[in-house]
Amino acid sequence: MTTERLEHRACFGGWQDVYRHRSEVLGCDMSVGVYYPPQAADGPCPVLYWLSGLTCSEQNFITKAGAQRYAAQHGIILVAPDTSPRGADVADAQRYDLGQGAGFYLDATQPPWAAHYRMHEYIAQELPAWVEADPAASDVRAIAGHSMGGHGALVLALRNPGRYRSVSAFAPIVAPSQVPWGEQAFAAYLGEDRAAWRRWDACALIADARERLPLLVDQGEADEFLATQLRPELLRAACAAAGHPLTLHLRPGYDHSYYFIASFIGEHLAWHAAALRGG
Repeated sequence: MTTERLEHRACFGGWQDVYRHRSEVLGCDMSVGVYYPPQAADGPCPVLYWLSGLTCSEQNFITKAGAQRYAAQHGIILVAPDTSPRGADVADAQRYDLGQGAGFYLDATQPPWAAHYRMHEYIAQELPAWVEADPAASDVRAIAGHSMGGHGALVLALRNPGRYRSVSAFAPIVAPSQVPWGEQAFAAYLGEDRAAWRRWDACALIADARERLPLLVDQGEADEFLATQLRPELLRAACAAAGHPLTLHLRPGYDHSYYFIASFIGEHLAWHAAALRGG
């Protein structure tokens, strides 16, 4: 796989890198942020995959969340991919919530999207294979994300039992089949058959989950998208009905921004560190 390092910056005793590599699954070049903590120099470290939200690239998390400080403390590699395939030959839309920058971490089945938009396969299979080819990275994995990326993290964990030791999300779209962002994206990428949408909806997947991996979710109560797009009460109800473990923090005063993520990312990294250690 062709790889080019674009950035290499010292950070909390480790290195914040950005790479461009060729994705055969997506049929385009992808940019990925990778933080190597200082412990990576001495042997394989576990990996946390971070999935960002609508309009984001690999840059948002690595420049705004402040997660490297905590990753260095716990000895965790952070991998932050772009949010969709990109390029002149990749389908796009004239809106921020569909097309490039809005991959929704699913495998599209409808034209013109199906040719490139296979973010689930990329995150679950191709990206870890690329990461774990580096001897600094182990195959012990966790996953987390924000908003659209929170949806992606929950769905990837639920659809791939045994692949991740832990999962968490900030302000996730928990029931995309029932909110405008998800309905628009699913109709475009998957077609109008709502039965097919259930495979990409965390609340629908909870009922039949083969692994009871505990979920950690933080949600700001001042989030402008809370009532219309995020609806964490639906996740709480789905988990209660299925007996699925959920820790849901509702944070007064916090909005949808990276100020919110930066405020609690340390708690999330500690949660993942405990699971990645097996404790």
